[in-house]
Amino acid sequence: MPQKKTSRTTSSKSTRKTSTKRTTRRTTKKPKVYIPAYKAIILCCVIITICMSLLLVTTLKEPDRKLSDAAIQRYKEEIVDSKNKAEEVKEKEVSKKADSSKKTETAKKTEATKKAEPSKKAEAPKTDNKKTETAKKEASKEEVPKKTEAPKKIETPQAKEEKKPAEVKEAAPATPPKVQNEQKSKYNFPAAKNGAQLIFVFDDGGQNLSHLAPFLKLPFPITVAVLPQIAHSKESAAQVRASGNELILHQPMQSVNASVNPGPGAIKPDMTEEQIKSLLFQNITEIGPIAGLNNHEGSAITADAEKMATVLQFASQEGIYFLDSRTNVETKVPYVARELGYSYYERNIFLDNEKTKENALKELKKGLDLANKNGSVIMIGHIWSADFLPAFLQEVYPELKAQGYTFSTVSKSKAKKN
Repeated sequence: MPQKKTSRTTSSKSTRKTSTKRTTRRTTKKPKVYIPAYKAIILCCVIITICMSLLLVTTLKEPDRKLSDAAIQRYKEEIVDSKNKAEEVKEKEVSKKADSSKKTETAKKTEATKKAEPSKKAEAPKTDNKKTETAKKEASKEEVPKKTEAPKKIETPQAKEEKKPAEVKEAAPATPPKVQNEQKSKYNFPAAKNGAQLIFVFDDGGQNLSHLAPFLKLPFPITVAVLPQIAHSKESAAQVRASGNELILHQPMQSVNASVNPGPGAIKPDMTEEQIKSLLFQNITEIGPIAGLNNHEGSAITADAEKMATVLQFASQEGIYFLDSRTNVETKVPYVARELGYSYYERNIFLDNEKTKENALKELKKGLDLANKNGSVIMIGHIWSADFLPAFLQEVYPELKAQGYTFSTVSKSKAKKN
């Protein structure tokens, strides 16, 4: 038992020694400085404010310098501009003064000249009285023989005879207007009304080139219809185009009388739609390009609504017009065109169903009445009337023109039917 107590006491003594050693070590180390958090924050804020103030000061000073430099440049430019403007104003004022001085000088000169002229006129008689008197005497001496010679010329019979033909020559120009008026009123054509337009179409081209030539020399525009697949089809078409007149296809079609041969390239009643279109295409390529087509004979075909629907559809697709020659009163062209929404033209007058000048004049006057009523008329003649029709139209043309009628081709006329 007593031995245990001594061990505890020794252990307690050792612990006390170690604790005293630790305390001595702690006291010997340097003390550590601790800064509170709020003080650190305050320092940071102060530093930041100082930095920001320095930045602001530097940024404010640099723009001020830039602005001052720009202001100085602008000020200099304004000074230069003001000087230039002042110089321009001075130059203008100087030029105005110079102009005004010139005007005043010219005005003074003109006034001086005006004043000087009457003075000269006043002085002239004083200085030249003697000269004028001598000149008058000489003139009086010279005038005496002149007066004596003049009546001698008038009294001579030769002078009287010379005057008579001169008077006849002066009166001669008064007679031609009467003759011209008589020529103008030869046919007694009525004056044109409603902008009356005359359209002449001549069928059956391609048969004879010599017959075609006088029609192409007419002094007004015409439309010529050329037959296909005959001797002079291509050449006739080329001559019509070269003359500047309008060319169309004179498409053969079967007439009511089946025994009548309409010619090559004709549309016949037993043809299908495809056959008709291929035939039309063939005929157009032979003589084309063309402005339109009309029917040759064709009374049986124009009375067939289905066949004419095919023809009008083809014409519309090709961009050409159709002129109904109206060889059959029962033509279905107006009906088909109205149903399909196509436009077309139609003949009003045949000029040469009788090959005489009298009949052509009678039909022409009918056409003039229609033109004055409707504004236009389409009159058809034929190339085989070359022996009288071109000459007749050449003869009536001046009077028709004088009466106010105008001439046109089919495509350029106002005769279209809708």
